[in-house]
Amino acid sequence: MKYYIVDVFAEQKYQGNPLAVFLPDSDVSTEEMQKIAREVNYSETTFIVSGKCENGGYKVRYFTPDVEIPFAGHPTLGTAFIIRQMLEEGKSDKIILNLPVGPIPVTFGADVLTMEQNAPEFGLIVDEPGIIADILKIGAADIDGKTPIQVVSTGLPSLIVPLKSLDAIERCAVDHFLYQKFIDNVEKCNLLVFAPESEGVVRVRVFVDDPGFVEDPATGSANGNLAGYMLKYNCFGSKKIKYNVNQGAQIGRPSLLRVDAEKSDGTYMIKVGGKVFLIADGNWL
Repeated sequence: MKYYIVDVFAEQKYQGNPLAVFLPDSDVSTEEMQKIAREVNYSETTFIVSGKCENGGYKVRYFTPDVEIPFAGHPTLGTAFIIRQMLEEGKSDKIILNLPVGPIPVTFGADVLTMEQNAPEFGLIVDEPGIIADILKIGAADIDGKTPIQVVSTGLPSLIVPLKSLDAIERCAVDHFLYQKFIDNVEKCNLLVFAPESEGVVRVRVFVDDPGFVEDPATGSANGNLAGYMLKYNCFGSKKIKYNVNQGAQIGRPSLLRVDAEKSDGTYMIKVGGKVFLIADGNWL
């Protein structure tokens, strides 16, 4: 089958989050898809398993090296990019991906792809910041108590952790034992830490709950969760927000995500976008 490598949420090649996208030419079992994802060993690998469906969307499956997942951000943009370029001759302004979380639309601008995520669901609030500080190997005083530490999900849950400074962001380093204990006994979710960087810019790091990957360079789903959190707690003092996210520099994959979100009468609209670069294509034997 044909496959493609793309970099998502990048400003140039070899930045952002890499993704492998497969176009099977015959039926492929779930077991084989999982083995291929493990062989590629990116944070996610996707398989386009249908042509255009009745709703105009394409059925796509997402795999980490260890498990199939219902949704993720950079695989959504990267897969939509390949569908548009390779299956629709670059002519479509919108691609719909049919995922377990529902249909996710991706729109195309001049050079930026934007996905609209599901409405956020707000879950567990962690009342003891020291527990999370210990997992992140920082001090409890580094956590900004103006807003809560809370699980938010637009399809894949994140524990949102507000920090007071960029210095605290830089010092984060996950204690794997304590993180696994939290996953096993409290909640399975990735950890998103954030702090303001400058006007209209937020610094983010995301530590994933997949044992094979310690930190993610660019996380569309988690940043959609953060946007919902920002709106709920009025972090920008507005019900309509637009800002950029810097992520991934700490692991040598600088990434830029563009967030546009709004809350109106209790209804959330969350869009996360970025650029995609085609890096390679080949045949899987």
